[in-house]
Amino acid sequence: MNKGADRLRWTRNDALVAIGAAAVDLLGFSVGAQSEDMPLTLSAVCALVAAGMCLLARRRRPVPVLAVVLLLGIVPNVVIPDVTPHFPLGLAVALYSVVRFSRPAVAAAAVALTVPLASAGQGGMLVASGWSLVANAAAAALVAGAALVINRWQREVAANQALQAERAVAEERRRIARELHDIVAHHITAMQLMAGGARANLAHDTEAAREALVSLEDSGRMALREMRQLLDVLRAGEEADEAPPAPQPGAADLERIVTESRLAGTETEFTVEGPVRPLPPSVGLTLFRIVQEALTNTRKHAGEARAQVRLTYRSDEVAVEVCDDGAGAPPPAARPAAGSGYGLIGMHERVALQGGTLEAAARAGGGFRVAARLPVPAGRGGEGGERHR
Repeated sequence: MNKGADRLRWTRNDALVAIGAAAVDLLGFSVGAQSEDMPLTLSAVCALVAAGMCLLARRRRPVPVLAVVLLLGIVPNVVIPDVTPHFPLGLAVALYSVVRFSRPAVAAAAVALTVPLASAGQGGMLVASGWSLVANAAAAALVAGAALVINRWQREVAANQALQAERAVAEERRRIARELHDIVAHHITAMQLMAGGARANLAHDTEAAREALVSLEDSGRMALREMRQLLDVLRAGEEADEAPPAPQPGAADLERIVTESRLAGTETEFTVEGPVRPLPPSVGLTLFRIVQEALTNTRKHAGEARAQVRLTYRSDEVAVEVCDDGAGAPPPAARPAAGSGYGLIGMHERVALQGGTLEAAARAGGGFRVAARLPVPAGRGGEGGERHR
């Protein structure tokens, strides 16, 4: 489509406005002429219809449209000289469009010229009477005020949309930062401990060293895969994915986390209570990250402490508890206080998003306890829920 044709494009709303304005002006002039026993001539009808059709281009050429509407408005004033002073709807729409889509200086000039020209030709006079000027000034001020109010409202809407977009981007960045923290903190810590265990057993227990290296390789592969999935979020929309992403970890992957914890040197017990059932993916991922972060903190802050992981399925919720005895922590145990540190903050935010509760605090007899309860009403998670392996 060439540039000239593009300038002439109009929308369905533009057509409805043009037809409506022409119809209202025709009706108004007809009623006014009949009430004063004056005929409504064909030239006046054609001028009113032409003025309404000009409104089709009001968005792209507001100033020329206003000029043409003003000129066409003189025709009914001349052919029906004694008609009551009026401010046609077509003229109001044209003036509104100029104020909406033009610079302030152009809009002010358009309002100033519209006031005297709106009734030019009435009664055979080139300049309108004083009463007509006052009425036109009031109508023009009302139209211009409405246009300015709409302009300000649209600016506020655009600003709010931009602010919401910025907040969404910031929230997505925080989510990615939490995910990266969980991945790096867990996998890198586990890989470091596994590498140390393999080195220590390399000379006298090659089988244990081999198992540690295999687990080290698996942990590194898992870390790379999860980081790749998260980083793909940053470039989403740039190109189509050739293959669907791997599923996010969930409650069914807790056994793997516990196994990695054992291989890293932390004696870890894992128990499941209640009838196992599918969970929504977001709930399963939250459970996985909580256990992952809690066991990582145990290895970092409690050394060779013994840990317990308990997953409990109830009729309307699922609960997870991770405890350690703090046996390997140096005195005094340098454990993070509840709510401090990025890991615990991430736990609280994840649980809050699911509408659950989280407790994270030092135990009276030593060690640390993290417990979370997430609501899962009966029937949730079956369709589209995480698949247990």
